[in-house]
Amino acid sequence: MGGFFAAALAFPTALFSFALVVVVGYWLLMLLGGLVPGVLHGGHGTGHDLSAGHAGHVGQVGHVGHGVGGHGVGGSVAHGAPGGGIAHGAHGAHGTHGGDGARGEKGAGHHGGVLDALGLGGVPVTVAVSLLVALAWFVSLAGTVLTTGAPARGGVFAVALVASWAGTRVLVRPLRRLFPEDRPTTRGDFVGRVCVIRTGRVTADFGQAEVTAEDGSTATVQVRVLDAEPSLTVGRTALIFDYDAAGEHFLVAPFDPSPPGP
Repeated sequence: MGGFFAAALAFPTALFSFALVVVVGYWLLMLLGGLVPGVLHGGHGTGHDLSAGHAGHVGQVGHVGHGVGGHGVGGSVAHGAPGGGIAHGAHGAHGTHGGDGARGEKGAGHHGGVLDALGLGGVPVTVAVSLLVALAWFVSLAGTVLTTGAPARGGVFAVALVASWAGTRVLVRPLRRLFPEDRPTTRGDFVGRVCVIRTGRVTADFGQAEVTAEDGSTATVQVRVLDAEPSLTVGRTALIFDYDAAGEHFLVAPFDPSPPGP
């Protein structure tokens, strides 16, 4: 046992030993958080922390911004702003606060770019880094036991780095199927969905409605009608049947989702 600790604390294994302790501690905390909900958030639950996030930023037409609390999809958004864009976010959050969401997305993209360049993309950063550290530690431990002297140990360090990269690259290939990439929400996703009118009326040049996305979050969108529909008032349901890219609004028609009577 003493020989094991001596090898684990010798160069170059010691460099990876401390990293391995951090990795193991991280996954133990994640496991504890899954078994005991709220333990990592002082008993307030994860929803409390998530609600503090900002929705994605408002971008140009066709641009999707992501934040913790929701998404902002192109154009002008919500509160009757002209231009007919979309404010998309959980519980009706509007995409008007983009600072935090934009910074978070930029940081995530940076790490993802490095992993992709190394052939390790397609899995969470924590998974890739954990595999790298674990494999490097095992290779360096074996090399430390089998070699002596600084030059040989330096070679072990280089071999451990290359071997961990190659091994992780092989292991992440089957793991990618477990982590499918999220497809950004687009305007076309709302076509064919039922919405609820949120303005007093809907005309050929005015109207807003609330629609629920596939992930359960809600979006406030600009809607229009081709012909006058006096029945489309606040609280009524309508069917989104098309999107007008030039006007940046959706076209709707009256729709009753209740099944027909016998």
